[in-house]
Amino acid sequence: MAAHRTAVGIDLGGTKIAAALIFADGTISSRASLPTPAANGPEAVLDAIAELAAPQLAAALAAGTPALGVGIGAAGVIDPATARVLSATDHLPGWAGTDLRAGLGTRLGVEPHRIQAVNDVHAHALGEGWLGAAAGSDSVLLAAFGTGIGGSLLLHGVPVYGARQVGGHLGHVPCAEATGLPCPCGATGHLEAVASGPGLHALYLRRGGDPTATDARAVFARATDGDVIAAAAIHTAATAAGRALGGLANALDPEAVIVSGGLADAGEPWWGPLRAAFAAELIGPLASLAPQAAALGADAALAGAASLFLAPAHSTLVSA
Repeated sequence: MAAHRTAVGIDLGGTKIAAALIFADGTISSRASLPTPAANGPEAVLDAIAELAAPQLAAALAAGTPALGVGIGAAGVIDPATARVLSATDHLPGWAGTDLRAGLGTRLGVEPHRIQAVNDVHAHALGEGWLGAAAGSDSVLLAAFGTGIGGSLLLHGVPVYGARQVGGHLGHVPCAEATGLPCPCGATGHLEAVASGPGLHALYLRRGGDPTATDARAVFARATDGDVIAAAAIHTAATAAGRALGGLANALDPEAVIVSGGLADAGEPWWGPLRAAFAAELIGPLASLAPQAAALGADAALAGAASLFLAPAHSTLVSA
């Protein structure tokens, strides 16, 4: 029965690696996690992934439901055809060039085609599109607002990776509110410079906010306490996010728009201006479209990674 098909999902971030055994009906039977040994290099990270995945594979086998494979949602730009890391940030030193398929296949004794990998934000979108807020939607635009701004466009359940595998870098679309501001990518005027967590924090400080506020979370706390500079900075950042998403929706016409990431947990002071700016940007035929909050939380990337084997759109990846 389809419900008894299983796969291991891995969510690899710069600080934590999570793993779970997931059934084709979306049931998660077990979870485990470890700190990411990023400072020890890519071989140590592969060792940690294997340490988490091996018991999951063994549990599936013991239960009579051998896992179809190990799916990974990994930080960095990932080539889904080869499961190789094309580029990565300094959060994972030396990670660029890592061959996930070869490294984990050897460690786990798994055939190469049973190791699949995508970027972690694509994994989040796959999870939400399979089991979460966008389940049943044929086209999905997901935007994740946190330390950075990432995204993914799903068509018929498959991410649009782009010709160079960098599709989904929504943080690097032009943004009027960020004019002249430096972006982490080295350019200026990009959405991430004002609408990411660090961008929002920097905006607050530039406007004369309390210098003892150390991050975006502190800015939201000060807004709750009546800090008008904090409230205005949040409004500007959320408005920029909503305008960008509305413009992207006009261009792409997705069936669903999903918003996730740490800032999406900030409540109405952030969501209110985002929704208003999004709606104001839409052309007539899209007037009924509204952004929705992601539904799966931390489980989204795990489910999305496992969906590389379990969801109908990816059924050709593995043999029966």
